[in-house]
Amino acid sequence: MAVTETTEKVALIQSDAVTFGLIMAVLGLIFYTASRGDGFWHKFYKHIPALLLCYFIPGALNTLGFFEKSSADNIYHIASRYLLPASLFLLTLSIDFKKIFGLGWRAVAMFFAGTVGVIIGGPLAVLLFAFVAPEWVGITDQAVPKGEEIWAGLATVAGSWIGGGANQASMQVLYEVSDTLFGTMAVMDVLVAEIWMVALLFMIKKSDSIDKWMKADNSSIEELKVTVEKYTRENERIASFEDYKMILGLAFAVVGVAHLAGIYFPEWILGSVEKGSTAYKVFDNIGFGSAFFWIIIASTVLALIMSQTKLRQIEHAGSTKIGTVFIYILVASIGMKMDLTKIFDHYQVFFIGLVWMMIHVIILFVVAKLIKAPYFFIAVGSKANIGGAASAPVVAAAFHPSLAPVGVLLAILGYAVGSVGAIATAIMMRAVVGG
Repeated sequence: MAVTETTEKVALIQSDAVTFGLIMAVLGLIFYTASRGDGFWHKFYKHIPALLLCYFIPGALNTLGFFEKSSADNIYHIASRYLLPASLFLLTLSIDFKKIFGLGWRAVAMFFAGTVGVIIGGPLAVLLFAFVAPEWVGITDQAVPKGEEIWAGLATVAGSWIGGGANQASMQVLYEVSDTLFGTMAVMDVLVAEIWMVALLFMIKKSDSIDKWMKADNSSIEELKVTVEKYTRENERIASFEDYKMILGLAFAVVGVAHLAGIYFPEWILGSVEKGSTAYKVFDNIGFGSAFFWIIIASTVLALIMSQTKLRQIEHAGSTKIGTVFIYILVASIGMKMDLTKIFDHYQVFFIGLVWMMIHVIILFVVAKLIKAPYFFIAVGSKANIGGAASAPVVAAAFHPSLAPVGVLLAILGYAVGSVGAIATAIMMRAVVGG
């Protein structure tokens, strides 16, 4: 009897510490080369954003088998649960409400244009493939088992693309989506969202040309950047040891409080209503039952409150720079979870997602053209939906660190409408396939 040996692919690096060290070295190398004022690297980074490499180099290393999945998951967990709320706090602490509100109604309009693009984009994509390849969207002669309906799986993507992970998980529970189908949708979610992220970051280099074509008025954005830069020059100082202790101590104290909210608020809110009741389902679908939801909400709300006090002055010692470092570590941790070969395993769902995303993008640009919104509002309004609090501040900060709070505020709005929008999307997609 022949014995078949199965060999599992072993990662080159099997230590979390070594993996993290390599990722930090990659980030250091990227920003060292990006800081060069002349020569090859200066020309290179004129066309390729450094932020883009922070995603793709870790992603390429992961695809080549450098990292253990457990290492990538562990580093991402730390970055998303500890560094992300700390960075949101430090970036939001320096917020200038008067200038943010001065951005006007176009910012909110572009956010909701992105939301509408997701809500109607899903059903339109399903409708298209119902004619082109009906089996891809679950239209077959045989009954589809409960939890394996494509429309239900796509509903989890809608939850992710409008609100974020909390809303995505809510849709899985609500529609009883199987783990296998949910995993497939998660892959599509990440791949398509990252492709759009790449396009957004690339177009940042061309934002002036896009604004000119849109005939957009970006004076409020430029005014905000100039005001913040002037304020920074006038108040910035060389940070002392005490400053760094103050910045990090305050940031991670807030992270601790935020995690405390994440422990008690879900239990308190959901425990106040009968389990299984309509109110319970509504609260849970909105995200009130998610610890991460409350971590993000608490860290941001505390920053907004403290930004009206003298604590805002720690920005003079560089708190925003430290917050930005945390964001880039998060970016790299997201990148190192990417497996570029997965595109070939689930290509049918991937094409549905691409069409869906294209509809979202078209609606964004049409609305932006009509209301003469600058590219900044297109990019941040989109990522506040597709990516939420993890991505919107990153994209906003790619324009200028002082603009990161705009991404934060719009992303929080996404949490509020994510589940409702995803349910509306699911109802329409279900109607298309006749489920």
